[in-house]
Amino acid sequence: MKWYAIFVETGREEEVQKFIELLFSEGEIRTLVPKRKLIERRQGKTYEIIRNLIPGYVLTHTSMSDELYYKLKELPAVYRILKDDCEPTPIRDEEMSMILSLTRYGEIIELSDVYKEGNQIKVLNGPLKGMEGIIEKFDHRKKRVKARIEFLGEYKRVDLGANMVVPNTLDTEKEKLKAGKH
Repeated sequence: MKWYAIFVETGREEEVQKFIELLFSEGEIRTLVPKRKLIERRQGKTYEIIRNLIPGYVLTHTSMSDELYYKLKELPAVYRILKDDCEPTPIRDEEMSMILSLTRYGEIIELSDVYKEGNQIKVLNGPLKGMEGIIEKFDHRKKRVKARIEFLGEYKRVDLGANMVVPNTLDTEKEKLKAGKH
């Protein structure tokens, strides 16, 4: 079984995902519409929102056959299943492992806690832990990092939610926890 990208009408990803889940058994096909949790400010208030990571795509994990390909292609809001020559093209394992790792094998990329050490962004915890290399910059006001991910052979810059924490505060909190435990 491999992962394939279905190009769909933007905004109708969940609808296509539900169609697939209704029409096919879970063992036959698994779907993923990766999302990310972001912080937005409107009229002075802060909200957590969920946005699609890759708008216009539903990812499917299946053993693609001709019959399955044509059934998927006929679904409402589906433009096409990405293919190379005559064969549907699977998403490269490295690209999918990055997406699956970020979503932690779920659908939503949660917020990460980050801090600045010199000119580098370090990740304390969250889905970006260990992936500091994909972070290009941090926007403190928007509470987001710009991350560079590869999808279908192209690099895309995406915003991922992140909280800036102050390392000194973390050390103080750790000391308080240790003092309370002893």
